Amino acid sequence: MKKYKIIIVDIATSVILFLFVYAALSKIQDFEKFRVELGKSPILNAFSHILAVVVPSFEVLLSVLLVIKRYQLFALYASFSLMVMFSAYIIVILKFSPYIPCSCGGILQNMTWNQHLVFNAVFVLLSAWAILIYPNQNQDLIGQ
Repeated sequence: MKKYKIIIVDIATSVILFLFVYAALSKIQDFEKFRVELGKSPILNAFSHILAVVVPSFEVLLSVLLVIKRYQLFALYASFSLMVMFSAYIIVILKFSPYIPCSCGGILQNMTWNQHLVFNAVFVLLSAWAILIYPNQNQDLIGQ
């Protein structure tokens, strides 16, 4: 059973890793556009200059931590938290904002905000699943 958990966690981690690498690179590649779009957000405009640097930097950091087994579980928790925050932001924009800014760059820019919310929810569930089944060496030793 532990072998299957490891395989599932590795696949989930790889998918999450791909998402964060892709997202960070697309933001870095067109940094000025990302910064300007953040500035148009009715919620984030006051923090857009700092968030334009912090968000892709955090995505890169999470990507690195997801690869290092020692920090992988921590990175999965951080990934879960970040995706929950991104999802909460989308919900607030959709429900309470008079203006809906342009969405993300890359392939995600072709999604509506509702589609993006579903996309994020999938990654929230994927990271939660990986956390829940993450092989605990002490528990696995007891079960043997």
